[in-house]
Amino acid sequence: MTTFTHYLRSLVLAMIFSFVTPLIFIGGVLLFVGVSGYIPLLQELAAISATGILNFLTVFGSGSILNGILVISLTCGFVGGLFDTYVYYRYQILRLDS
Repeated sequence: MTTFTHYLRSLVLAMIFSFVTPLIFIGGVLLFVGVSGYIPLLQELAAISATGILNFLTVFGSGSILNGILVISLTCGFVGGLFDTYVYYRYQILRLDS
């Protein structure tokens, strides 16, 4: 039973970290673009970059930027959970072979 609880704890942590990582990354990129917009020579580049990023998120969110971020984060969380399940399965197979 402890093996299952270890697996479940690992799965939940992997999914949480995989969900939060895109949020932090997208937020960091938008923060960097926003701050770089205050530099006189980079204002035009920052505006174009911000528009491109927001349009990209709008496509994934069916017209909403927040939904786009959530769709990308949920997808990454799901993939993180699948990867953790695969690693757990491989660990069980390799442990039985030795």
